[in-house]
Amino acid sequence: MTITWRRLGEPDFPMLRRWLEQPHVARWWNHETSAEAVLRDFGPSARGEEPSEDFLALLDGLPLGLVQRCRLADYPEYLDDLSPVVDVPAEAMSIDYLIADQSWTGRGLGPRMIASMVERTWSDYPDATCVLVPVVAANRASWRALEKAGLRRVGEGNIEPDNPIDDPLHYVYRVDRPQPEPAL
Repeated sequence: MTITWRRLGEPDFPMLRRWLEQPHVARWWNHETSAEAVLRDFGPSARGEEPSEDFLALLDGLPLGLVQRCRLADYPEYLDDLSPVVDVPAEAMSIDYLIADQSWTGRGLGPRMIASMVERTWSDYPDATCVLVPVVAANRASWRALEKAGLRRVGEGNIEPDNPIDDPLHYVYRVDRPQPEPAL
């Protein structure tokens, strides 16, 4: 089973709306799901009008989930949230992710998807030094997926949660760019 990637496009928005409406996704993403809201929030990235990137994760060619990726320096509000909790290097990246169908959760696909995007990040962004991911402490499945993908917890602190029902406590995970093997 191979994970590949393609950029999210406006023709994918009806599918994305269905995903965002799934209870296991809605619980943590807490996103408006009207066609207008999806267009408003995902359209600029799909059209290349903002620096974040939205990717569909494809498992053997079938849509599995979504990964959003950004350079933290492009989003000062994220830097303001993270900087009191952990050191944020100038070239740090971040991701957010979801698995579309709940029947696909708990099968190791989340960690594979995360690890695959981290690897792609190293090749797409040669100057990226690390990937930092804040996650609500209550979202155990998410932070366990990060750990299984090779990220390590580097901090914890209060960050405004996406869902107002959540406590602000977040764990922050990090993976650094692998260092090249020394030449012999």
